[in-house]
Amino acid sequence: MYQHVLLVTDLKDDTDLVAQKAKWILDLQPQAQLSVLHVVEETMLGFGYELIPASALHEHIDDERCQTARIRLADVLARNHLQAHHINIKTAISGRKGIVDYCQAHAVDLVVIGRHKRTGLSAWIAGATADSILPDIDSDLLVVQLTED
Repeated sequence: MYQHVLLVTDLKDDTDLVAQKAKWILDLQPQAQLSVLHVVEETMLGFGYELIPASALHEHIDDERCQTARIRLADVLARNHLQAHHINIKTAISGRKGIVDYCQAHAVDLVVIGRHKRTGLSAWIAGATADSILPDIDSDLLVVQLTED
């Protein structure tokens, strides 16, 4: 029995497919609470060979992107008839880090996440976030296979 389900979304066009899988789980386990997470990757600034998060210089640098994500996320939840207990728009250096940190801090039992198929060079360079979080979280993981990115 799941108590805390985390829906992770990148807010791309196929987000509804992942949201519907989370809804299916929640319909089967109505006692579970739903949290939703979207990670906005921090704007990075280069100084010579150093990269630092822009938020270190100005804390509101990514506010506009976070506000846009919040509006889009509300639309996703309404379209899919989902009611979240917690909605989180988080900035992090990477999506992987943001998801792992959230899971460790909030006792998540199940992560529902999409995985875009990648081939060739993009698969080798970028990999998939769903693959990268697996070794570092203690939660079950429901991966929804999506089309090519």
